[in-house]
Amino acid sequence: MNNEKVYKMEFSKIYPLLVNKAVKKGRSKEEVDEVICWLTGYHPEDLERMAETSINYEDFFHNAPKMNENRKLIKGVVCGVRVEDIEDPLMQEIRYLDKLVDELAKGKKMEKILRAN
Repeated sequence: MNNEKVYKMEFSKIYPLLVNKAVKKGRSKEEVDEVICWLTGYHPEDLERMAETSINYEDFFHNAPKMNENRKLIKGVVCGVRVEDIEDPLMQEIRYLDKLVDELAKGKKMEKILRAN
C-alpha cells in the first residue's frame, strides 16, 4: 500500500481499529484516547467528533493542535520499519501513533508510553 492510500483513509475507519487492538489486550478506549491526545494535542471530545466525520488521516495529523515534542523519543519497529528512520514526516507521525498503541496493547505502563521522565 502506498503512502497516499494511507493518508486518504478516513480517521473514522482507523480509530475503531486502534481502540479494538488495545481493548482486546485488556486496555481501555480511554487509554487509547489519552495516547492519541498526548501525541496530537486533541481533546477526547475532538476524537469523538472526528470519528463521526469523513476527515482523512492526512488532515487529522495536519490539523492536530500541537504535536507533542517528546514524540521524537518514540523508537522501535512498526510494520518492519524503525519509526525513527522514516523519512516522510507524515508517515512518521502515523507510525508514532501505531507504535504508541502497540506499546499500550503490550501492557506497557502509561508513564512509559507517554515518555514521562
